[in-house]
Amino acid sequence: MSTPELDDPKSALLNALTFASAKQQADALAEGRVSAVDLLEHSLARIARFDDILNAVVARDFDAARNAAREADAALTRGERRPLLGVPITVKESFDVAGLVTSVGNPSYADNRAERDSLAVAALREAGAVIIGKTNVPLGLADLQSYNEVYGLTRNPWDLERTPGGSSGGSAAALAAGYVALELGSDIGGSIRIPAHFTGVFGHKPSYGLVSLTGSGVPRGRASARDLSVAGPLARSAADLELALDLLLNRDPLTSKAWRATLPPARHTRLAEFRVLVLDTWPGTQRSLSERLVIERVVERLRTQGVYVSRPADLPQGLLPDLVRAHALYRTLLGSSLAEPPVPSEAARQRLAALAPADESADAAWLSAPYLAHRDWLKADEQRHALRHQWERLFKAFDVIVTPVAPVAAFRHNHQEPKDERTYPVAFDDGVREVRFLDFFHWAGLPVLPGLPATSFPLGLDDDGLPVSAQAVGPWLEDRTPIAFAHLLEQAYGGFVVPPGYGA
Repeated sequence: MSTPELDDPKSALLNALTFASAKQQADALAEGRVSAVDLLEHSLARIARFDDILNAVVARDFDAARNAAREADAALTRGERRPLLGVPITVKESFDVAGLVTSVGNPSYADNRAERDSLAVAALREAGAVIIGKTNVPLGLADLQSYNEVYGLTRNPWDLERTPGGSSGGSAAALAAGYVALELGSDIGGSIRIPAHFTGVFGHKPSYGLVSLTGSGVPRGRASARDLSVAGPLARSAADLELALDLLLNRDPLTSKAWRATLPPARHTRLAEFRVLVLDTWPGTQRSLSERLVIERVVERLRTQGVYVSRPADLPQGLLPDLVRAHALYRTLLGSSLAEPPVPSEAARQRLAALAPADESADAAWLSAPYLAHRDWLKADEQRHALRHQWERLFKAFDVIVTPVAPVAAFRHNHQEPKDERTYPVAFDDGVREVRFLDFFHWAGLPVLPGLPATSFPLGLDDDGLPVSAQAVGPWLEDRTPIAFAHLLEQAYGGFVVPPGYGA
């Protein structure tokens, strides 16, 4: 039985483009098969249809987006061609967009209206992107869930009772729901990769220092780069990650006067050529059922493609960095980088007071980090740079390191306070146990400390029908290698899956 909508060629094309890549949408615009105005209105219609419940796009300027779409159509008619000309996108709330508020979910900054675009947003706008608005985050970008007093709660399209992750949770939800094909996020503790894992999209944490964060966060006017933090893209295809990354490079007007980043090509163009080290169990812990599923699935696919997969037991002694010591160091530098460290709970203060002087655990590092003297920070920084060189030696033997992203798929909303004392149910071979919030960051933190690039890529669904992902970690400044690895797996086995009920 036909319907007017299905019989309308324009509607059929727009529906076909709903879950297309940004590159495919840009090609359709450049070829004149669709107009920027029509593509934008299609995106806005989906937001109107789904976002009262999902609450992903929380800062909106649809009138400005419509003006930009009309300008894009005029430019296309003149023959202009830019990588994202006329493509609608959203960006994470923490990035300044001229005329919109940047609050990071903090009511104290609810009136912090940006006067100009951040450098990263400006790069995407110059490439022709039509910016619809901004997507939700947790308070201070410091949670695995995305809710706050300013904008409320964002839900996961796969299950409304579950989180899409944080801190780029609204970003991932907007992609999975088919609002836009490209998003701009940031990552210091998995804030791109964990939401990508929870919603079944792709996310890339660039090498540290490649993408400017100028014009993001609060308070406004910050000129220095925040330690460990990076900006990077989320998308529904691996190829879009590379497209966006190329646009985001070399935006700082001070450094670009003298030098420019030119990333080396991917090490290989065929999966069988990749040398892959797989890590499936964090030292000193038991592997969760979700971690086992993820690694078994990716290993099976790699071996089917002729890839030789190595395990830590195959390595010479000392080649793999000490992950436990590295994680404690990550906790030290992460905690000491917080511009506004959280007020510790009474239990945390008691634990801090009871710490033994020789305690080198990750918990001790996290408790002590906000009070670190600068001379001690410098010692930790020296250890960080030594670790980067150790990873570089490992990457002479391997091209990518594949790990889980988190110990579970998307979990149910949990707003218990204080946040650091939350626990979440995780299934293991011997049953379900509660795992602390602080123990969710082992895999996510692994590439952050040495500043390595890491690409989160979907691997289908688990037994509960939720998306799961792995991450490919690459050598410093060789971002194209893990993206290419994810892209080749996507070509062979597929990638993003549309959540039930969100089809065009």
